[in-house]
Amino acid sequence: MARVRYLGPEPVTVPELGDREVQPDEVVEVPDERFEGYVCQPANWESVEEPGAKKKTSAAKASQNQEG
Repeated sequence: MARVRYLGPEPVTVPELGDREVQPDEVVEVPDERFEGYVCQPANWESVEEPGAKKKTSAAKASQNQEG
């Protein structure tokens, strides 16, 4: 899943996300295949994590630090 940040000044309801209310500056996950439909609206949404990007987790970093 890709992630985008809502940039609008007021909360919005997003039907595509199950009628979820999204708050200003909130980061939400969107289906990878719909990512472009959000980021093509730069006044409202910005990319946080593009489709297919691997998530960084503190657990993964901790295990790498223990191996070194």
